[in-house]
Amino acid sequence: MAKETIFPADIFCSLKDLLGMERYAHHFNLLARKQKVKTILGGKHASKLRGRGLDFEEVRHYVKGDDIRNIDWKVTARTKETHTRVFSEEKEKPALILVDQSKSMFFGSQKKTKSVVAAELAALAAFRILKEGDRVGGIVYGDQGVDIVFPKRDRRNILRFFENIVKRNHELLDHQDGKFEDLLKDVTAKTRNIVTHDFLILIISDFHRYSLDVLKSIVLLGQHNDVILAKVSDPFEREIAEVKFVAGDEHTQVSVDGKEKSLKRKFEEGFDQDFQAFESSLKKHRIPIFQIDTVTPIDQQLKDVFKSPTK
Repeated sequence: MAKETIFPADIFCSLKDLLGMERYAHHFNLLARKQKVKTILGGKHASKLRGRGLDFEEVRHYVKGDDIRNIDWKVTARTKETHTRVFSEEKEKPALILVDQSKSMFFGSQKKTKSVVAAELAALAAFRILKEGDRVGGIVYGDQGVDIVFPKRDRRNILRFFENIVKRNHELLDHQDGKFEDLLKDVTAKTRNIVTHDFLILIISDFHRYSLDVLKSIVLLGQHNDVILAKVSDPFEREIAEVKFVAGDEHTQVSVDGKEKSLKRKFEEGFDQDFQAFESSLKKHRIPIFQIDTVTPIDQQLKDVFKSPTK
């Protein structure tokens, strides 16, 4: 009888853990539907269609052909000219969640690995979108392959999505490492074959290389859809531990003195500057990005990220 592989919690994810994320799926909305929120996450969920929708938009002069049921009699009486109420209809917002389970995600210095946090965020988002009544699907990409679950309004569908996440997550035991740029380019090409327009696309990754190819791939998806990026990072990627250690890969090794203040400062500044440059490039294309760490509970972080703006 084959020996069962044991996957320790916080290093790997399990289907039970992902299903348990449903209890946190009521603290946030990925896109504002009815209110015009002046935040980076305020999307374009309300359509431009005119009709008897739920979201009141404006009062304007009556035009021949307008539905007489929408006439605003109070404004008409006050102005002595016929006015009609205009509504913006809400339409379905199908969603596709892209989850990175490649080798660079298999890292965590204190609490959880980036791959586990990405999986948890994907589960939370899937449950939240389903609760909103929209179709949801996902793409899980790792160094050993890509899995696609087409958007449906069905709990069984997100269960298949979670199963793919767990499968690719557990494959991280094998020491394979692909090229991030090529992997994301392939995934975005597959995504464009699924989405048409007015989709919500959530991409969860560490985006550990901010190359021009990565940016181009993301911008292409955002041309006719709402794209949101979630960057998963570990504190150790920004802050050098205050100890002496040797770091390297299969080609190079260097000795690092983490107690050297100037080195720590330059390392932190370099991380922040790289991220801010990437964020600025995305803003030019109206693509928001937020950060999630591997230490703070995911539900607490989402409350902070998606909290209502102060008036």
